[in-house]
Amino acid sequence: MLATQERVADIGHDVMQEIFRLLAPYQVGSKGITPQTVISTGLTVDSLTIMDVIMELEDRFDVSIPLSFVAEIDTIDQLAQTVVTLHARR
Repeated sequence: MLATQERVADIGHDVMQEIFRLLAPYQVGSKGITPQTVISTGLTVDSLTIMDVIMELEDRFDVSIPLSFVAEIDTIDQLAQTVVTLHARR
């Protein structure tokens, strides 16, 4: 059980790092990106950019994020948790 929890924690860290990397070009000024950053208002992204980021995450972590899930995601933390949850279900 502990090994499973460690793998989930590792995936969570990897997912968060990848999201930060993908969204770094879209941060507002010198304001850093945090897990609590609201994607639609805390970054300079449009819907096409968000979909590109989601497709990158799907490819990188071998998951498929349904559009109904995407509509419910507001923060970077929620996006990361969605990827981790879907990855664990594989």
